[in-house]
Amino acid sequence: MAALLPGQWRCDGRGPRRLREDDSSPSRPVPASRSRDVDAPLGGDPYAVLGLTPQATSAEIKAAYRALVKCHHPDAGGDEERIVALNAAWEVLRDEQSRRRYDAAQEASRRPPAAGDGLARPMQARRGAAADAQLLAWLQKVYAPIDRLLAQVINPFPQQLRELSADPYDDRLMEAFCTFLEESRARLEKVDQLYRSMAAPASAQGFSLSLYHCLSQVQDALIELERYTMGYVDSYLRDGREMLREAKRRRTLLQQERRRLEI
Repeated sequence: MAALLPGQWRCDGRGPRRLREDDSSPSRPVPASRSRDVDAPLGGDPYAVLGLTPQATSAEIKAAYRALVKCHHPDAGGDEERIVALNAAWEVLRDEQSRRRYDAAQEASRRPPAAGDGLARPMQARRGAAADAQLLAWLQKVYAPIDRLLAQVINPFPQQLRELSADPYDDRLMEAFCTFLEESRARLEKVDQLYRSMAAPASAQGFSLSLYHCLSQVQDALIELERYTMGYVDSYLRDGREMLREAKRRRTLLQQERRRLEI
């Protein structure tokens, strides 16, 4: 095994630590039962979890994280709870932007309250609660029903297209496909009404714009598909199909973004 250089990290009976100039003894694995006694706290301060101070450099943070993850990995006798804490600390400190946000929040929490803060906090809390209520109402009354209606257009389309592809010139199959398009157009009219019924709150403006692009994609797809039924021009069918595929992708992204919205 190559000798560790001063400044590198290792795990020993005292836990993961940085080597000093006078410390060149070989590293030895530590049983999980012993290492748990010397570990940093599992939660709270990410610097403490990594055994560092807020003055640590980015390189020191990275080195400490790598050493601790290696030392406490379950395959090396560690435990999953420790790994979760280390990963959480790393997510906070891994880049300068998130680290600055954390440091600023900690600094603000240590700052003595200014005169009038006692009155301002209840007002801020009420404003925050009102904003959350507006967001929740918009999600329930606008986004949720729109998402269901879009699903009723996007999801059945592949099966409808397969049935039509058996014989596009069969009047019965074409009639069924046209009925699907008419029902889809009626659903999109409801979508448009819902979208205009309530303005999105400030915290969901970007989300609302993404939703608009998704429903616009479905509207354009239906126009192309209706053109196909009038003259059997394959390019219209192909374009409409690709537009609905893109709409499906956008709807999936919207669902993921919805789960990240703070309410």
